[in-house]
Amino acid sequence: MAIQPIIVKKVKKAAHGHHGGAWKIAYADFVTAMMAFFLLMWLISMTTQEQKIGLAEYFAPASLSPATSGAGGILHGTALDTSGNKSSAPRDAETGSAAQKDSARSISPGSASDRDASRPAANEQANDSAVASLRQALQKMPDYAELSRNIVIEPTKEGVNVSLVDQDGRSMFREGSVDPYERTRRVLEALAPTLRRLPNRLSITGHTAAARPGSASAVEPWNLTAGRALAVREILAGAGVPNDNFDSVVGRADTNPAFPDNPYIAPNRRVAITLLNASPAVPPNLFR
Repeated sequence: MAIQPIIVKKVKKAAHGHHGGAWKIAYADFVTAMMAFFLLMWLISMTTQEQKIGLAEYFAPASLSPATSGAGGILHGTALDTSGNKSSAPRDAETGSAAQKDSARSISPGSASDRDASRPAANEQANDSAVASLRQALQKMPDYAELSRNIVIEPTKEGVNVSLVDQDGRSMFREGSVDPYERTRRVLEALAPTLRRLPNRLSITGHTAAARPGSASAVEPWNLTAGRALAVREILAGAGVPNDNFDSVVGRADTNPAFPDNPYIAPNRRVAITLLNASPAVPPNLFR
């Protein structure tokens, strides 16, 4: 009898294909987005109202300019340097319009020849000396580099202007209030000894930015600017500046913006201390 062979059947099961990790990528994107969202919520909760307003003004649409220098932005091609001056960036003569060039010249300090035409030589020399003395007094402050963006010192046809200027996210007075920040008080106290020593009489003028269309100002702008000018005078007087040195204290509301093309931005909020030029002496025989 023949032996039958034993047949063993092996059935191989086909392996399932790899499902891939696309879901992991989607999940990672979701977790990243949630982390960014909660980080944003945390940052918003830690931001003061003043900082929020500064951020909103920073990202507000500004007028555009065809000039290549960027002069169509909110500062119209100017910047505040560490010495406290406003300087104008060079413009493209072919693309910049004549109106924009006139605007840039109107907010820049001006050249020496321009000042010669508007100020007597004696006043010019005295004012240049006053500017140097005021800057030297401020440079002694430990945090002057940080504060320099908020302080503008420049000669004008009236004399010398020392302006305390708000910047985006950094104001010199509390929002809608006549109360200055401590940094503002320190700046004024640093200037007081020099202002007391100089012979110029002082005119203090408060300015503010215009309210954006559709929004109402919480404080009447005339009262606000006059109150801030008075607060500056009181700090200077308390630091030793004699009462006889003050010529006027005025609030101008939003009638004289530093940047007429954009009256809503923060640098329009300022208090200007003007060291007035000496009045010319009246000849004794004028009325004889």
